[in-house]
Amino acid sequence: MSLFTFEGEERAQGFSALKDEVFSRLRTIWENDNPEGLLTFVGGVHPYEGKELTKDLPLERFKPQGEMVFPVSQHIGAPATPLVKKGDKVLRGQMIAEAGGFVSAHVFSSVSGTVKAVEPRLVPTGAMVNSIVIENDGEYTEVEYTPAELSELSKEEIRARIRAGGVVGMGGAGFPTDVKLSPKEPDKIEYVMVNGAECEPYLTSDHRRMLDEPEAIVDGLRCILALFDNAQGCICIENNKPECIERMQELVKDEPRMEVKVLLTKYPQGGERNIIKAVTGREINSTMLPADVGCVVDNVDTVSAIADAVLRGKPVMSKIVTVTGNGVVSPKNFLAPTGTDMYELIEACGGLRDGVTKVIAGGPMMGFAMYDLHVPCTKTTAACTCFVEDPVLKDVETACINCGRCVEACPSHVLPTRLAAFADRGDLESFQEFDGMECCECGCCSYVCPAKRQLTQSIKSMRRMILNNRKKK
Repeated sequence: MSLFTFEGEERAQGFSALKDEVFSRLRTIWENDNPEGLLTFVGGVHPYEGKELTKDLPLERFKPQGEMVFPVSQHIGAPATPLVKKGDKVLRGQMIAEAGGFVSAHVFSSVSGTVKAVEPRLVPTGAMVNSIVIENDGEYTEVEYTPAELSELSKEEIRARIRAGGVVGMGGAGFPTDVKLSPKEPDKIEYVMVNGAECEPYLTSDHRRMLDEPEAIVDGLRCILALFDNAQGCICIENNKPECIERMQELVKDEPRMEVKVLLTKYPQGGERNIIKAVTGREINSTMLPADVGCVVDNVDTVSAIADAVLRGKPVMSKIVTVTGNGVVSPKNFLAPTGTDMYELIEACGGLRDGVTKVIAGGPMMGFAMYDLHVPCTKTTAACTCFVEDPVLKDVETACINCGRCVEACPSHVLPTRLAAFADRGDLESFQEFDGMECCECGCCSYVCPAKRQLTQSIKSMRRMILNNRKKK
């Protein structure tokens, strides 16, 4: 049966049968590619890592000067509501925007100073977002925080402190963490996974978090496990980070409810679905949550922020940001206050090299190319990757040769070339019938395509259209 001959009433049944056959074969291929039997999933790619530029560089605490910009939407869900106005004096750690609903998150000032404006500003994704602009006075005068002992807090109080700290998924998703940690059936949660895979090329922010501040990760995991009586904590790290694995194993050796899980190095191993599959063998789709299969997954930065919020009463006010790539003079890892201008971080690295053609907010696989470097670091900012040459610009897109490489690489087990064809001709019905909404937009298909087809972009655009149509209904 051909991958590309589904027609008529039987095509859905035929597609299902063919899909099972194809991915059974692929599973055998990937098992042979993993002789050590490390935890992993079927699919994925092995792009150039680029982590050697910054993985051995300790965190540098950055103190920005001048204007700070705090978007009121640094998370999935309703934008936060500003609590300050032009001319107001604020302190570091002060709430400046309040969560705008259940699925929302507070925003805090990371500096002391004066509010200059509340107006739309450019963010790393390229959108204009209502933001609070604060003139940093350079003094960093701070509010007082209220620490607490974990043993003295109820489960409701732990979640309340996480919400009060404005903690969101800091690995990129930005989902409010208190909501994630409030499943309908908490007793059915069996695994709490700390995602330290960091599979995106060039990024080393999680790497440095695990080496420079590992105790905070263990503290944060204790806080989460206090919410789920039947769960085991798993700190999941790819095997290209042996120092992190050794450091975390040493810290949890006397923790009966914690263990380190070593994953095969592969992109996108850090994707939520993929890490659940690798560690537990369980699968979720786009209509499910990790809690539906007894799992909770949080990034190492998020878990560290939970420790700050619960034990020290400190809100999210900083983010580890890797500035890297061959386009920057001196790559570094910064612990940067939220609201910091990305341009300031680049200048602190010696600036851009001559001839730089692309600067990306994030990594090369899932990041956003920036047309303006004056964007703020937010709760979900992980990196700024700078390249002298942009190889994509040289690519010439040609016709699909039906090689099947995109199918082999796809971690979501869909048919990217078929979905892209549906997307290009606006066929919403067929796109959904062929599981287009299961795409995780990782970019593996575009990466391996010998015809240089922009498969991910076409699929992503169609997914956005369908999601927008659903919201309208």
